[in-house]
Amino acid sequence: MSRPRVVYFGVPLHPNLRMHAAIAEGMLAIASQLAKKSPRAFRIEPQRVSRGATLRPGKETPLWNELRSQLRPYLGKYGQQVDLGRMVGLPRQRINAFITRGTQMPDAERTLQILLWLSAVRQNKRPV
Repeated sequence: MSRPRVVYFGVPLHPNLRMHAAIAEGMLAIASQLAKKSPRAFRIEPQRVSRGATLRPGKETPLWNELRSQLRPYLGKYGQQVDLGRMVGLPRQRINAFITRGTQMPDAERTLQILLWLSAVRQNKRPV
């Protein structure tokens, strides 16, 4: 039985790129939700940190704060932080520091993995 043909912008999508297209759609959906929440969500305020210094979570990180608030309902159930931690390769305590306490932020790759996890959970799929 043949797989259904997936078409993007009038061009058939190669079967190996379907997962990447789903990731892109998830990121687009989350970005559009963030944009609806606050018109200033994508505006980065000038920061008073020295050049090359690490960005810390707080009022200067509105996108991270919004992602944390969207993650909280899905991480309240017992074992959810552990599941997310396994996917991104971190212990539950680090996930807790990222999401619940808000004292740390993950690197870019783990942030993207967290976005994928959130997208899968919202679609009632089991995150890999």
